[in-house]
Amino acid sequence: MINQRNKIIFIIGGAKSGKSSIALKHASSHLGKKAYIATAEPLDSEMFERIQIHKKQRDSGWEVFEEPLLISNTVNSVKGKYASIILDCLTLWISNLLTKQDDRGFVEQEMQNFINAINNFKNGYGCQLVIVSNEVGMGIVPDNSLARLFRDIAGSINQQVAEVADEVYLAVSGIPLKIKG
Repeated sequence: MINQRNKIIFIIGGAKSGKSSIALKHASSHLGKKAYIATAEPLDSEMFERIQIHKKQRDSGWEVFEEPLLISNTVNSVKGKYASIILDCLTLWISNLLTKQDDRGFVEQEMQNFINAINNFKNGYGCQLVIVSNEVGMGIVPDNSLARLFRDIAGSINQQVAEVADEVYLAVSGIPLKIKG
């Protein structure tokens, strides 16, 4: 992969559709150093358990970066240092932004910073970035303004990432369906 341009792979699907496992398979298939950018925070015991399950799925060769808010900075800092990088997941990141920041302008700026970071990521050789996100647009319209805002922002960032990505996979029942690339 050394002579190939950096590649962005986007894996999207519903809750518990196998997205993270598919991302792990993609990234693990490449030789070289690996990084995992985690956006989840163990804010309660149930989320702590989910994080522990994800950790057990990775071998000790992964360097983990826990970043709930400023993921563009982390993407920029790991670019070129790893053969494979997983960013898991965008919808948790959006949830973090919306619950920790009252400023809609801050959220929009961080989204733009992230899109800039992944566009910049493509300018390099020998690395792949695997981005995981939930598809939130196939359900009902939420009954409250915060949930609708979350859905709208997630839909927007997912569309922007899919446009930039070299390959896009829809995860359904643990099966990756290639929809772009």
